[in-house]
Amino acid sequence: MLKLLKYALYDILKSRFAIIYTFFLVLIAISIYQISDDLGKVSLSLMNIMIMIVPLISAVFATTHFYNNLEFIELMLAQPVKRSQVFLSQLLAVIIMLSLSILIGFGLPMLLWGADSSLITLLAVGIILSAVFAGFAFLASVLTRDKAKAIGISLALWIYFSLVYDGFVLYFIYSLADYPLEKPTLALVLLNPVDLGRILMLMQLDISALMGYTGAFFQKFFTSSMGWLTASFALMIWMLVPNLIAMRVFKKRDF
Repeated sequence: MLKLLKYALYDILKSRFAIIYTFFLVLIAISIYQISDDLGKVSLSLMNIMIMIVPLISAVFATTHFYNNLEFIELMLAQPVKRSQVFLSQLLAVIIMLSLSILIGFGLPMLLWGADSSLITLLAVGIILSAVFAGFAFLASVLTRDKAKAIGISLALWIYFSLVYDGFVLYFIYSLADYPLEKPTLALVLLNPVDLGRILMLMQLDISALMGYTGAFFQKFFTSSMGWLTASFALMIWMLVPNLIAMRVFKKRDF
């Protein structure tokens, strides 16, 4: 398992994508730090960029990596190696690379110019979203042999969770504005990892007043121990379920 993971990481580094991705994140972070000295504004700006870019890059890169290494995967499956080990080595290599890029890309400027709790939360949310969308990408990859179709599925999931789902939530709130919607809205937030990460970040920035009564409810809930446990559990489910389903399909797939 460790040898497979080591080889997969080496293969990713050899592609130079990790270096380019990390450098890109560093440039974004430095640019935003140069614009404002207010850590709250820096955190909000980085969040708006990260929420869109990190899931997209994670989904596309993970899908591409799987198909680029398909011949190697098939070769390993012909050896006396467990399928779960082959799958996990590729998945963990992608997640580790994406996580390190975020830690270095955003973390290095934070060390130089300062950070608060909201920026630390930003790093955690970025790593979690990377793992979630890498899982979606691997699930799409094991469900079809067509690389273009798999990338299309991954992009469709990114569009749904990052853009379409918010429209649905806004329509739901607007249509039922006369009813108490705090708890239903909370349930809808938990059903979307991107929205959940965004809400956790906004609660750290203490701008819930801009979100009205629902924002005050979120502030009260997510700053409590129960709220953090619920959010952590929901994010853990989002990280585990797609990956476990993908591994189950991978074990049964006829290569």
